Amino acid sequence: MGLIKSDNKLQEAAELTVSAFCRRRLPVIMVRLKMAQSLRLAITYIEQGHVRVGPETVTDPAFLVTRAMEDHVTWVPTSKIRKTILKYSGQLDDFEFGQN
Repeated sequence: MGLIKSDNKLQEAAELTVSAFCRRRLPVIMVRLKMAQSLRLAITYIEQGHVRVGPETVTDPAFLVTRAMEDHVTWVPTSKIRKTILKYSGQLDDFEFGQN
């Protein structure tokens, strides 16, 4: 999960707090990555199916993201939020989303 620094120090695992696990939840990661402005908005995006971790679409806000998977948190390819972001940044490919 990336909660302790070393594999061989089991003593550190006994001292973990609940807040360490809460910081690995998907909405917190999304706010840290600036994909959402608030936790509530991040939870809404997740519940509506706009977010994926790796190849899997995630709809559970309690999903725990490992440090290795943190780089793979993205928008679902068919998400209107992704389309809006690409349009704003000038990277929208009309062929990919159709001629809307």
